[in-house]
Amino acid sequence: MPTMTPSVLDAQATTRSLPYAPLVEQLRAVLADPAVRVPQRMVQVLPGGGALFLMPGFDAQLAITKLLTYTPGNAGTARPTIQGDVAVYDIASGERRLILDGPAVTARRTAAVSLLAAQLLAPNRDGPLLVVGAGVQGRAHVEAFAEGLGVKQVRIASRSTASAQALAAHARTLGLDAEVVADADAALRDCPLVAACTPARAIALSATPRDDAFIAAVGAYTPQMAELGAALCRACAEHGFIAVDTPDALHEAGDLLQAGLDVAALPSLREVLAGGMAPAGGGPVLFKSCGWGGWDLAAARCAVQQQAHSQAHSSLGSRA
Repeated sequence: MPTMTPSVLDAQATTRSLPYAPLVEQLRAVLADPAVRVPQRMVQVLPGGGALFLMPGFDAQLAITKLLTYTPGNAGTARPTIQGDVAVYDIASGERRLILDGPAVTARRTAAVSLLAAQLLAPNRDGPLLVVGAGVQGRAHVEAFAEGLGVKQVRIASRSTASAQALAAHARTLGLDAEVVADADAALRDCPLVAACTPARAIALSATPRDDAFIAAVGAYTPQMAELGAALCRACAEHGFIAVDTPDALHEAGDLLQAGLDVAALPSLREVLAGGMAPAGGGPVLFKSCGWGGWDLAAARCAVQQQAHSQAHSSLGSRA
């Protein structure tokens, strides 16, 4: 029997295979699918301070493994700090279907999760959007919120002025009114939408947010990491609403853990989507995202779906 030759997608092709609207739909589908299983991810510390991340997951049709390396010594060089792939397998045949670029998957699915949370929870979707951190995640969140919420204005804060200016220039190519701001805390007064996308090595936001604010925080994913100040987190808990992406945040949401909050008592995105939990009486909304292999499985589903559509169109075109 002939074997299936997997399609190997580079970063640009992977990004094209994950348009935000169908990706968000796959996120919803994964959360509602009882067949989805996501074992706990493995993180292996490597010599030199790096790490190896292994994240498997599967449903009734597909199985995936995401394998990434984190190499902090690459910072400031031509080599990226995060590299790797997502291998997608057909369960019935055991064959590989796709090999996706791991960092591109991470960027798109993380921003899509924030977008889904904003669609469900944001009190005020009009913007401006404040993006704190002008790296890969900052760029992905600008694109996701512009496409998925129709945001027209964006304010960008970063420790690197050059990176902030580069992201602002990219935002303008999308038709957005983009401005670099020096003080992220001051910008909170004018921005009801916020995406905190920093490396979480230091507190980047600490001021009290607006009552109609929605903050998506994606930078911290260990108990030692934090990009939001403790007072900000506690203000959202006392006067607003906090949700997490998955129950795994109990062990990973450094911002919330360092603020002394009971993360186990917070609703997950699955519970919000099911209608069991929602903001009750106003106040700022904080959505804390730590990452989950199920989001990568959703991305794999989306990419396979897009590939099938592309092949169907090519087949129709060849018959015309």
